[in-house]
Order: sequence, then structure tokens, then C-alpha cells
Amino acid sequence: MTLHDIPLTTLDGRPTTLGEHVGRVLLIANVASRCGLTPQYAGLEQLQEEYAERGLTVVGFPCNQFGGQEPGTNEEIAQFCSATYGVSFPMMDKVDVNGEGRHPVFAELTQVPDADGEAGDVQWNFEKWVVDADGTPLARFRPRTEPTDPTVIEAIESALRTA
Repeated sequence: MTLHDIPLTTLDGRPTTLGEHVGRVLLIANVASRCGLTPQYAGLEQLQEEYAERGLTVVGFPCNQFGGQEPGTNEEIAQFCSATYGVSFPMMDKVDVNGEGRHPVFAELTQVPDADGEAGDVQWNFEKWVVDADGTPLARFRPRTEPTDPTVIEAIESALRTA
């Protein structure tokens, strides 16, 4: 099984998989609406708008495991993201990214090391991964790295060149 095969549910309750995006580079992020890093939604949306035509899809996974910063229902999350940040990228159902209930997508992603060679648990909201068009995770960026940071942009550009 690859990342593309893992069953998911969208924020509006539709069954799906990342396989819907085969052939596209993904930027996956665990997100939260009431976090000090929540303004990163703007950068994620900017990347979606700038790179969608070249083959990038940003995918958000709401998570309430860090300080209870995503307490809302799926409907409330969708409303917040749309009204506050104009989010147009796909959003999945709220998931756990760490612990016994860790979603299988994050069981795979947490095996990917960051730039310092560290893999393991997600540190906080807005951790990000670049995944190639075949579903292979290529790079991991910790929460404080902005979506538009040059290192993230380079990883996206590199993945798009090989897609």
C-alpha cells in the first residue's frame, strides 16, 4: 500500500484517497484553526494558487492533538478556512497525527526525516511534507517553517521538475 491507496474522508464526508491526485505533487500539512501558526493557511493557499497549474495540490489535515487548537466540527473548520483564508485546496476529515490512533497517512509521513535527519512524531500544527507525483514522500518541514520558505519552494520546484 502507498500513500495514494490509504482510505480518507474529506471534510465534507466524502470517501476518497490521495490517489485522486496521482501524477500531482502534494504538499501535505496538519492544520489547526486556533493556533499561533494558523496564519500559515495564507501561505498554503498562496502555493495552491501559484503552483496548481504546474501540478501541485496542497492537502490539509485538521488535527486537534496540539493544545486543543482544532476543536470545531468539520463544518466549522470548512467555514473558518473559507471565510478567513479563502482556502481552495482539499481538506480532509480531522485526524490524529501521533499516538495509538495515528492516521495511516501520518504513520507513513512520520517515518520521513526532516532536514536535520530527525523522523518521528509530528511536533505541532502545520508540519509539512512534499510528496512526489508517485506518492513517495520527499521532504519534511517542521511547523515553524513557513509554507513559502525558500527551502519548501525548492522542494516543490524539484518535485515538479521530475513529475
